[in-house]
Amino acid sequence: MDEYPARLRAIADLDVAGAREEGGRHEYDGVVADLSRDGVAARLERLGDGAAFSDEHDEAHARAAEEALRVELGELQLHRSNPLRHIRELDLSCYEREYAPEPERLSARDRHVAQWPDAIDRAIAALDRVSAPAATAMLGAARGLADGVPEDDVPADIHDAALSAHRRLITHLETAEKSGPRDAALGRDALARLMGAGEAVGVDVELLSQRAEAERDRLMSRLAESAARIDPRREPMDVARGVVGDHPDGADVVEHARRWTALAQDFTREYDLVPYHDGRCLVRLSPPSQRWVVAALGLSGPAEDDSPASFFVTPPDPQWPAEETAKWLQLFSPANLAAISVHEVAPGHFSHNRALRRTSGEVRRSLFSPAFVEGWAHYAEEMCLEEGFGAYAQEALGSDSFSAAHAEVGVWSEALVRVTRLAAAIGVHTGAMTIEQAAHRFAADTPHGGPAALSEARRAVVDPTYGRYTWGKLAILDLRERAREAWGDAFTLRRFHTALLDLGAPPLGLLDTALERG
Repeated sequence: MDEYPARLRAIADLDVAGAREEGGRHEYDGVVADLSRDGVAARLERLGDGAAFSDEHDEAHARAAEEALRVELGELQLHRSNPLRHIRELDLSCYEREYAPEPERLSARDRHVAQWPDAIDRAIAALDRVSAPAATAMLGAARGLADGVPEDDVPADIHDAALSAHRRLITHLETAEKSGPRDAALGRDALARLMGAGEAVGVDVELLSQRAEAERDRLMSRLAESAARIDPRREPMDVARGVVGDHPDGADVVEHARRWTALAQDFTREYDLVPYHDGRCLVRLSPPSQRWVVAALGLSGPAEDDSPASFFVTPPDPQWPAEETAKWLQLFSPANLAAISVHEVAPGHFSHNRALRRTSGEVRRSLFSPAFVEGWAHYAEEMCLEEGFGAYAQEALGSDSFSAAHAEVGVWSEALVRVTRLAAAIGVHTGAMTIEQAAHRFAADTPHGGPAALSEARRAVVDPTYGRYTWGKLAILDLRERAREAWGDAFTLRRFHTALLDLGAPPLGLLDTALERG
């Protein structure tokens, strides 16, 4: 593997899981980041040490990544209150992706498991400020970590020590759930700093909240228009809930996901929407340790050898009650798959990954703005509707029960979930909204209800920037309008998308480079 610049190495040492799983830096296989208070403090001191990058844009991108860590782990010390980063570092599912021969991956997994006792003890010592809502939100994911430790092919002493440590972590979080602070709000200024630092942009939380409300209103209007073409006698959200309720049986979810994956890729290729159309994306059953996730995409990082991507899908457990099974299967309704296949595969995350593997320079191949990554994939959903994906899918499927309006309802429904996340994150962390009120907002403004709405609301506590989907989408749409004005008759979607993706996954505050260099 190539020599890694010192500044990027310092960033990776504070986000080992991200460097390994997103960047493909497999020198970090079997390694768990030291997120103890002393370990974090020492590594924060190393940020910025080393030569500046020769490209002005790349230098600004690197500074933004450094600043994001200083804010999250230095100013706000979220490694003391938020279990999410610790849980991510412990997760073993990365070794199930076929980036290297199986013996090599299993050896790395065993080294990783062997580090659990020390890493978990450091996590427990660091997590001295966990609020009750944060503990509640993360206990499910924390418990699921144990599913990644096999019963048989990990040495018995390592296996037993790891699971013993895991029980200590669960006990710590259960204690926090019972007796931790009830208030999990970061506060307006802290939220603005957390959102803006890594995106190289100042954030006015009030203005962003207003933008979210305006986007919610626009999406509700679009949903009403599309729903009326399906059933003008019913309320639009009732139509949306009915549309996503039309789903396949559990045994058919892989085949349905394959069909929609192929449709999204064919459409993206025929309309030439992105710079690269190569690579393979296989639809597979999720590995056992990821069966708690409905669907996920496994991609090869820019620093590793190319390999097929995996779009993992999870059928419901046959033992589940009927109501729970039906809610799980809603993701695999044709309307939802119309949005999700575009978002996850083409021209969303998979297509983005094909460009990331070709972008120039270690900065762009190592540092990825979360708001751009998710904003790009979310932008792709509505952009594909604009280009005719709904009618394209209707013709390809040849089904009387699916129309372009169904695809539109799927996209608007997914977009309403994303914009509600932005509103909930701002509301919860500024104190304007309780978790219960956020759950009511999800139940009113999206097809989600009951436990699903509450789960979405709780996520705001531990993922304060999960409004990044809508925020990133809006930033890309704003830039597209400026590109139309600046480029005039020379504007094309292909040119615009290529200029953006050539930058890798740039911070939102640096998007103008695409106009200057595109």
